[in-house]
Amino acid sequence: MSIYVGNLSYQVTEESLNAVFKEYGTVKRIQLPTDRETGRLRGFGFVEMSSDEEEAAAIDALDGAEWMGRDLKVNKAKPREDNKGSFGGDRRGNFRNNRY
Repeated sequence: MSIYVGNLSYQVTEESLNAVFKEYGTVKRIQLPTDRETGRLRGFGFVEMSSDEEEAAAIDALDGAEWMGRDLKVNKAKPREDNKGSFGGDRRGNFRNNRY
């Protein structure tokens, strides 16, 4: 399982996030998603640690903590859901129209 880290500064790096989380255990992987069009960080990321106990310790310590001028949102990452648009389209912009 991995940890969701929200409300991140746009200046955060993998190295700086690793430095914070390694205080609670071994960091196996960090993902910082970027916007496809601008390449800018999206303000959230995911951290995977080597055990559930280490993840729980990091969540308990860091959720709500102020870091780089922002209050972090830290919790267990939820499985990704199929992200269909609100108008019935899929992620590629294909729409279904049942009237025709």
